[in-house]
Amino acid sequence: MKKHNDTRPRLVSRPQKRVVILGLAPVSALDVIGPAEVFTYANRLCMGDTPPYRLELISSTDNVHLRSETGIGLMAHKTLAQERLDSPPIDTLIVASGARSVLALDREAIAWVGTRVEGVRRVCSICVAAFALAATGVLDGRRATTHWAKAHELAQQYPKVNVDANPIWIKDGNVYTSAGISAGIDLALALVSEDLGDDIAMEIAKNLVLFLRRPGGQAQFSVTLQSQRAAGSGLEDLCVWISEHLHRELTVEMLADRMATSVRTLIRLFQKELQTTPAKYVEDVRLEAACRAFEMGGRSMEEIARRCGYNSIDVLRKAFVRRLGVTPREYAQRFAPQSPAVRTYG
Repeated sequence: MKKHNDTRPRLVSRPQKRVVILGLAPVSALDVIGPAEVFTYANRLCMGDTPPYRLELISSTDNVHLRSETGIGLMAHKTLAQERLDSPPIDTLIVASGARSVLALDREAIAWVGTRVEGVRRVCSICVAAFALAATGVLDGRRATTHWAKAHELAQQYPKVNVDANPIWIKDGNVYTSAGISAGIDLALALVSEDLGDDIAMEIAKNLVLFLRRPGGQAQFSVTLQSQRAAGSGLEDLCVWISEHLHRELTVEMLADRMATSVRTLIRLFQKELQTTPAKYVEDVRLEAACRAFEMGGRSMEEIARRCGYNSIDVLRKAFVRRLGVTPREYAQRFAPQSPAVRTYG
């Protein structure tokens, strides 16, 4: 019988890396499962004497049944107390938490992370678990990111951390922090790419139906959700009006007149309610509207630029490159339906 050729990547024999995910209960389930799937796919894809990764989930509590915010329990390999007794060295330590667990951090778990940081090759946080890393002091003087909605709070609570809310993930030395939830998958792909190369990481991304390197940053997701924080304030109606009149010239003076208030008062309201300026908010809404238009397809670049308030295609292009790191054409190629209209984007 003719044998089928095995096209899986062949891995040169090398020591197995122990990847430990520490779950701070109640944990966000996707923060655990997302990165775990990436390392598991790497083990499936690579052929060799041993899989490249030994993946373990550790519960911060005294129970291997790790509670998640969804109510669906996760089964850890061991508890933190068991890990302390006698365990192999850790190559990569990933801390995962949840919105509630970072409100009352487990001090014993934080202290343990602090003692292990110097002995691991890489230490990482997923989403709001950046608060846990910050509590150990390891982020002091480093660039770090977290979920965009928590970035301001992280910066206020830990002023020694250089918080950047836009990137999907950040590497500073051997410390890695990732943005909101699904960004943990992006980070895990980057870690695999460092260890095993882009070919294997790309194959994993294809299997998970993901981009190996997602274009842009959190800026492409946050504006509409951010504006919801204005609900119940004097800005709520104005934010809706802005989104419906992007084709107009929206100066700060015009917006202040719309609110029947002074420019100074309007700026103060935006800073208080949305932690931004009126001009920056308009810029963000324009960019988000343009992104959504490209994703839907069916319109020319000229029409999208006009509808979203950009004076020219060149101004639109510069906005995309400055904020997302890609041109409108590159963005459309990644996200738009593959229709003839999309293929004409310049």
